[in-house]
Amino acid sequence: MTGAGTNSTQPKMEGGPAIVLVRPQLAVNIGMCARAMANFGLSDLRLVAPREGWPRTGAYRKGAYAAAAGAVHLLESARVFASVEEAIADLNFVYAATARERGQGKTILLPRAAMDDTAARMAAGEKHGVLYGPERTGLDNDDVALADAILTFPVNAAYASLNLAQAVLLTAYEYFSAARGQVAPFAAPERSPPAQREMVLSFFEFLEGHLDERGFFRPASKRPVMQRNLRNMFHRMGLTQQDVRTWWGVVVRLVEGEREQAGKIKDE
Repeated sequence: MTGAGTNSTQPKMEGGPAIVLVRPQLAVNIGMCARAMANFGLSDLRLVAPREGWPRTGAYRKGAYAAAAGAVHLLESARVFASVEEAIADLNFVYAATARERGQGKTILLPRAAMDDTAARMAAGEKHGVLYGPERTGLDNDDVALADAILTFPVNAAYASLNLAQAVLLTAYEYFSAARGQVAPFAAPERSPPAQREMVLSFFEFLEGHLDERGFFRPASKRPVMQRNLRNMFHRMGLTQQDVRTWWGVVVRLVEGEREQAGKIKDE
């Protein structure tokens, strides 16, 4: 199953820090982590001693692949290691993702600062990774001791436990933003150019003429203020040429009534 935003015609992005899931327990969470990675172009998924092994089979495999929602290629290319030491052996810098202060004297960074640094250092040729612990317990102290720094999230202190895939998603987003910039993937189309002042003023005269005929500008002493307020309302819209034509048509229909249908006999 793939999501509505999936576009198979686009090339798959690769790179980013290694995402190292330490002793993951649920197949569905591994699949959701793969999906989060694919959202932001990360491609190095590493599993350390996953419960019940990997690759999964039967219902476990089905659950992981369904949760991946199209990011199956990351599940199929995931590497499995027996220990954290083996999983991070080729990395130059490792973060341990944890919600608790461990008293190990390590630098503690939020995702934005951490991924800004990681993006810059990976662009220079380094290899970085982030450790995430088991769903129920998180990383143990020995796992954290293998990392260079702690990565933590600014969350509600009364409920600081993040779902595994959520933690991966937040990290991946900050890396993507740091490496590629905060650029929207698409922009609203400009369907009509801005209306010329002559066009706008002509519409104002048309509208105000009909309002005047129906006694809108009363009392007469307030007409200048009412007129300015009305015009400023339209100016704040940033009217396009199509907007003016549409508003003109609205006023025409209100004034003239229902348009005669094609082929309809008036005295029917």
